[in-house]
Amino acid sequence: MNKLFPSAAEALKGVVKDGQLMAVGGFGLCGIPEALIQALRDSGTKDLTVISNNAGVDGFGLGKLLETRQIKKMIASYVGENKEFERQYLAGELALDFTPQGTLAEKLRAGGAGIPAFFTKTGVGTQVAEGKELREFDGETYVMEHSLVPDVSLVKAAVADKSGNLRFNLTARNFNPAAAMAGKVCIVEVEKIVEVGELAPDDIHLPGIYVHRIVLNASPEKRIEKRTITEKA
Repeated sequence: MNKLFPSAAEALKGVVKDGQLMAVGGFGLCGIPEALIQALRDSGTKDLTVISNNAGVDGFGLGKLLETRQIKKMIASYVGENKEFERQYLAGELALDFTPQGTLAEKLRAGGAGIPAFFTKTGVGTQVAEGKELREFDGETYVMEHSLVPDVSLVKAAVADKSGNLRFNLTARNFNPAAAMAGKVCIVEVEKIVEVGELAPDDIHLPGIYVHRIVLNASPEKRIEKRTITEKA
């Protein structure tokens, strides 16, 4: 099975549709699939519910899809760097399922593992637990959280072999493996593609069985969310 596609736009063809539940890897702007997000914007696909730790920044990352109103709902844990996100949410134009970061990661991990729901203490006694089942274990109260199984996952890795085995780069791994495992269809953007066997088994962070399509983006921008430098005296 050939998993390689000549462009991000081609990799999305026949897979993305209006109204889908979609997971996008990354943390801040670290490890985001830049080319796939741009191709998704160019596709015009709309009414998306997007699972991501955050929503990018204005004009970059998922911020591009907010500008074009292609996202109707975010399932996220941090949204503080995006003014357009704030504007749409406060105006009632964008729905938000605000989820604790560890819970969000576990929702994706559980979805990839075939676990429909789990119990956690995080959020008990807060708005996070409103309307959800509570249960007591060993004298402690837990809230039940449902797993997430997105229709499509867009992820970023450093290297893939032609079978889709992936190696991530340091902290750019973040939410990407969990997003990849949870998706019914997983599309991966990588900076390098190698032959099968070139990646040592111990260097493979995610096996290719989870990956359906691969696209090469050898020179991503890798924008820094906040750059701090020392002022000259």
